[in-house]
Amino acid sequence: MRPKRLQLVLLASGGRLFQLVNALAELGIADILEGGPLPIAELAKRAGAHEQALQRVLRATAMLGIFAEGPTGIFRSTPVTKALTQDNPHGVFPLIRYNHMELTSRPFEHTLHSLRTGESAFKEAFGTAFNDHLEQNPEADRFCDEFQTYWAKQFAEEELDEWDLGRFSSIADLGGGDGYFLAQALRRYPQMRAYLFDLPWMAKKGEQIFANHGVGDRAEIIGGDLLTDPLPRGAECYFVKAVFMRFSDDEAVAALRNIRESIGDDTKARLLIVDSVLKPGNEWDHGKLLDVDMLVLHGGRKRTLEDWNELFSRTGFKLLNKPVYHWDLLECKPV
Repeated sequence: MRPKRLQLVLLASGGRLFQLVNALAELGIADILEGGPLPIAELAKRAGAHEQALQRVLRATAMLGIFAEGPTGIFRSTPVTKALTQDNPHGVFPLIRYNHMELTSRPFEHTLHSLRTGESAFKEAFGTAFNDHLEQNPEADRFCDEFQTYWAKQFAEEELDEWDLGRFSSIADLGGGDGYFLAQALRRYPQMRAYLFDLPWMAKKGEQIFANHGVGDRAEIIGGDLLTDPLPRGAECYFVKAVFMRFSDDEAVAALRNIRESIGDDTKARLLIVDSVLKPGNEWDHGKLLDVDMLVLHGGRKRTLEDWNELFSRTGFKLLNKPVYHWDLLECKPV
């Protein structure tokens, strides 16, 4: 088969291949092979799987380099396999589970709706917006909490090292979810006071998180809508992580204007946004896939540097740094 045609065949088969990888991850095949290569009979026994069926699925995924099959039916791990182990704090097992669940997979069956309308496909699939669905479905909400905490635990210490939030005596974490990241910051910087702002049902989760971290006496929890409700005033830093990507441009403008109103005349206050900056050209950029995720799930978008500067110019902010691509900090001052 010609290479270009093969590339398209692989893309067309991507949904099936993902299902195979998910099933093998759920069986814990990567974890079992951590102990060394095994014959298919022994591997199937330990995994509680049908021997021939497991061999066929492993053979298919071995084409992708996820596992490797020897000449005598012995399977072993590869450098990629480690990322599939269930206890790997830097692995992708939670991401595979997240992408497999109905919450995130069903909306993509309605991608054509997004292409034709420019709107989220989530409401087309579930009849309600993403956050409203979570509020009404505790099981899905609980899994999303676990997934977000998983990512926060991976990067919180590294991000705090890089961003120097200790220069601020007060911080307002807007759209801060259950407060895990903010709790980490408060524990690192004992002089800091903070506000956690998010939708009421979400922000309320911060009470237990702050208590567990021993920082509840320095954090105030405020429930509200970032687009329309009054925000905390007087903070030296307004921090917004992984939120603007869920907003359309009109929503982003509304949120930025609300933040600017809260800052008022304090020219020393800073707005810190953690988000992607899309790369130009056709090279690989995971942010471009996340951009489509945001369209389908939320009606939001990822943005280029030009897009960000356009938003800031419309809302009374100026970008102070030159962010790198994919995932970085955009530091802004009020003007």
